[in-house]
This record gives sequence, structure tokens and C-alpha cells, in this order.
Amino acid sequence: MNTTNNTVFISGGSAGIGLEIAKLFSAKGNKVIINGRNQERLDKALQQLDNAVAIQGDLSIESERISIAEELKQNHPEVNIIINNAGAAYAYSLNEIGNNAYEYAANEINTNYIAIIHFTELLLPHLLQKNHSAIVNITSIVGLLPIKDVPTYSASKAALHFYTQSLRQSLSETTISVFEVMPPLVNTEFSAPISGANGIPPKEVADELLTAFENNQFDVPVGQTKLVYAVFQEAMAKLT
Repeated sequence: MNTTNNTVFISGGSAGIGLEIAKLFSAKGNKVIINGRNQERLDKALQQLDNAVAIQGDLSIESERISIAEELKQNHPEVNIIINNAGAAYAYSLNEIGNNAYEYAANEINTNYIAIIHFTELLLPHLLQKNHSAIVNITSIVGLLPIKDVPTYSASKAALHFYTQSLRQSLSETTISVFEVMPPLVNTEFSAPISGANGIPPKEVADELLTAFENNQFDVPVGQTKLVYAVFQEAMAKLT
């Protein structure tokens, strides 16, 4: 996959992993379009980027999702890479009475899974017209190995993991490459409620994605996820 002269849309691009990816792709000579819910945060992020614009909106809301997709197609028709990075997560225990598990799970599944499927569906015809294009889904180590502190977040990322694998298989004979980035705990504001300060820097995730693009490596385990991923790969090899 080319790493220059692309037009890259990054959801959740105003901070954390998304912003680090935006910085890296911007520095490589790509046009970058960042998305987020907060215009002030987007404006601050743009100050750190070259050849970048922002589209404010909440992809977890259907009407805004449709509007963002239409804006991309109408105002940025050259877009050929979509990075689905925005997410929602809640730290709580399933054994707590009144833990709001249903409410949390509904938000996580909608944001981390359903919204991405719909957004992909909206942009798929556009991407299929490109000579080279890519869809990048940011999943998580907990999509492979769940932890009890983020139970329904783990489930939502597992769902996105399997969807991404199926999407890749379905598009294998098209011009669209499908990448899955699987970070461990990352030190961002997003992960602060679950001891994110103990995680890896978000730039490490961005660096791994860029290397994966250069090598056409479609599964992108990062940090500790590499150990978990290797176990899964070994198990799958024994089954086939």
C-alpha cells in the first residue's frame, strides 16, 4: 500500500492514536482529514498538521454518519483511505448491582461496531472506484483476550475483529486492502479510566501502521498484542 499521496480520513483524529496517525501520514505527504465531535479539539489538532482539514461530527449518530460520508464524497472525492479509530469504552464490573451494563454495552456496540459497519457500507462504492484504497479498523488486544474491567468493550472489539476479517476476505479480489490494528493498552486520555498511563505511547501504534502499509501486512498487532496474536496464529495453524 502506498504511504504517500493518499487522502486519509481518520475518525477520532483530534487526540490519542488518531492524532498520532494523522501526524505521521501528514508528514509523509498525504492529505489528512480528521474527524471528531469537538470542534475546539479539532482546531487544536489542525495546528499540529500540514495539509489537513477537519470534519466535525459524531459517527455514532446515524444522521451525522450519513452527512460525514456525503461530505467526503462531495468535497473530498480523492479520499482513498478510511481509518476507523473513534471508539467508546466503559470500565466497570459485571458483578455490580446497577452497573448500567445494558446502557454501556449499547453505546459501545453502536460506536465500536454498528457505526463502523454502516460507515463502511456508505463509502464502499466510492472506495471501489479507486485504483488503490484501504480500510483500517482499530480493534484491541481485548478483542482477542478479554479482560473483566472492560467486559462489553472487549465484546465490541471482538465483534469488530471478526467483521474486519470477514470484510478482508470479501474484498480480497478488489482494489481495497483491509487492515486491522490491534493495540494493547495505550497511554491516552481515552484510556485514562483503565490505567492508561501504564500503556504504550500512541505514536508506537501509528508507527506500526505505517510499517504495515509499507509491507502490505494486513494484521497489525502492536506491543503485547504480538504475543497473544502469535498464540492465536499457532492454534489456527494446527486446526487447518
